[in-house]
Amino acid sequence: MGLISRIFGGAAATGALGQAVVDIAEVFTPNATGRMQAAQAAYIAALDEFGTEFQVVRPGAFDRFVNGLNRLPRPMLAFGTLGLFVYAMADPEGFARRMTGLNHVPEPLWWLLAAIVGFYFGAREAHYLRARPVAPAISATADPAAPDTGNPALREWRQSRGGDGRQDRHKEPGRDR
Repeated sequence: MGLISRIFGGAAATGALGQAVVDIAEVFTPNATGRMQAAQAAYIAALDEFGTEFQVVRPGAFDRFVNGLNRLPRPMLAFGTLGLFVYAMADPEGFARRMTGLNHVPEPLWWLLAAIVGFYFGAREAHYLRARPVAPAISATADPAAPDTGNPALREWRQSRGGDGRQDRHKEPGRDR
């Protein structure tokens, strides 16, 4: 230990030499921690920038009016359908005339109506599906040699798999032949 201190000039010089080696090594092999920190900082900055775009101060009268209109189609369709049943009971002849009129609507117009209604409700459902958190799924082709997670059911499942990760299709689960 004394010989190394005398050769390199003491503990401070040895530390400086070690730091110089680390700096030179990072020229050829980037620091993984620094790269991850820079990527995280860029990600946070992008999220903050996008977040400012969607900050709503307070909805005005027009925004409240449009939000009210967006809430009307589903109740109107539901109550309108119930209203048709009431109308059919109250005035059968008038109801029959209206339905005969609907029979004369061309088929492409029905397809257009179905597309509009389908896209409207499909877009609403897609919006709510995107907002819902998704649980991670376990792959059916998981590696049986994967590290133990402490889950007994997963451990048993991995042990029931063959060497190549596939279960023998000729055997019944839980029975050896």
